Amino acid sequence: MADTAHVPQEPESAASGSPSQPHVSDRIEVVQVRRAPKFSVFLALGAALGLVVAMILTFAFQGTTDESPNTGLIYTQGQVFGFLALICIPVGLALAGTVAVILDRRSSRHMRDVTVDHESVHGE
Repeated sequence: MADTAHVPQEPESAASGSPSQPHVSDRIEVVQVRRAPKFSVFLALGAALGLVVAMILTFAFQGTTDESPNTGLIYTQGQVFGFLALICIPVGLALAGTVAVILDRRSSRHMRDVTVDHESVHGE
């Protein structure tokens, strides 16, 4: 590919010196492209996974109606779910964030150079 930039031809009205036409500059550049994960998607999925795990743990084990020996209170299933969600959601966020960072580091090794045509339009 040539190193010179392609400059588009101006329309006849611009060639006659009309000041209302924008000026277009065009140049060829080489950029690096890579596929990278979206961290927000990974974190949202991690939080959702933590919530699902908390729900499964809440309803998988049969609770008891006895008092807690440590606090002297009886906890409902909703309270148990809340406690488990407070633990499982941050764990899910941490695991999903770790996976996203690993995939991001892996994708940085697979960068490739691409030649692009950069066009700028400058108006008055």
